[in-house]
Amino acid sequence: MPPLGEYLPYLEAIWENRILTNRGPYLRQLEEELKLYLGVPHISVLANGTVALMAALATLDIAGEVITTPFTFAATAHALKWCGLTPVFVDVEPDSLTIDPEKIEAAITPRTSAIMAVHCYGYTCDTARIKEIADRHELKVIYDAAHCFGVRDNGGSVLRHGDLSVLSFHATKVFNTFEGGAVVCPSAEIKDHVDRIANFGLNSDGVGTELGLNAKLNEVSAAFGLLQLKYLDQSLASRERIDREYRERFSNAVGIRCLQPRGYDTSNYSYFPIMLHEQCKISSVELSLELNRAGVYARRYFYPLLSEMEPYRSQAEVSTMHGTPVAAVASERVLCLPIYPGLDIENVNAIADVVIRCTQ
Repeated sequence: MPPLGEYLPYLEAIWENRILTNRGPYLRQLEEELKLYLGVPHISVLANGTVALMAALATLDIAGEVITTPFTFAATAHALKWCGLTPVFVDVEPDSLTIDPEKIEAAITPRTSAIMAVHCYGYTCDTARIKEIADRHELKVIYDAAHCFGVRDNGGSVLRHGDLSVLSFHATKVFNTFEGGAVVCPSAEIKDHVDRIANFGLNSDGVGTELGLNAKLNEVSAAFGLLQLKYLDQSLASRERIDREYRERFSNAVGIRCLQPRGYDTSNYSYFPIMLHEQCKISSVELSLELNRAGVYARRYFYPLLSEMEPYRSQAEVSTMHGTPVAAVASERVLCLPIYPGLDIENVNAIADVVIRCTQ
């Protein structure tokens, strides 16, 4: 976290100018600095990642069925349902745990209008294959890129893919504004549309032109984001050291597998997921409890699958007819270990010691 003293001048400026929200100067400055840092043409910063997903869906005027993955956070499918859309869950690839393009193809129906693909743990989807399928079937593509702040592939920012990409700036993310999110837009016109939806659907004259949300980010959060950006490279370097230490410790482990980004991707080291092998003598639940006893908090991202949660399990229109066996296995066997800039290498090794002792 940046030193508290560095935040005080921002708060004093907000106090002096009395601009607390409604696209104030700090929000506009944050959008400009994020454009440069991320290497994207336009970005709309909003109140959180969920409303950013909803604004993106509304901007593209999507209807009917949207193909997505059950191996993701609840916000992905919740945003679809709040927009009156039907999520259709398909399986994930075993290596990246991102949506399997072959399963997308099999799930397309006359009611399918879009694909909402999820970059998982900062590991990217097969964007080229998804684009080929979407173009052939005339489908829109939205990327839930909540985990992919700053990630690049061999063509630049991964946020350039699809019709729109959506980020989360929640407090758990590598870059955060306490709560926050963003829609990465390919043109100024689309950005203006997103901004209008985020402001109750009102145009510049204050006249309602369409249904909108109150999705504006306040100035206090925007100021925190500006301060975070100053320390972000330092934070990422710390995360990289932790990631490297974990991988070195687990390089000869027989009970677990460390997930890897695609060969052409950079990483933002946002999560450190391990996959327990089928023959591992301990389950992810048991390992999590052992870590808790050692004072370590690990997370079972993502358990249970969205398709098994009550809002979706009980609704017949949500299709899982093709099955999601890979996602089901991942949900049972993946555990995310702590990774954050303040985690020292001594504690990384202590965590690794518990994992190795329990899984070998």
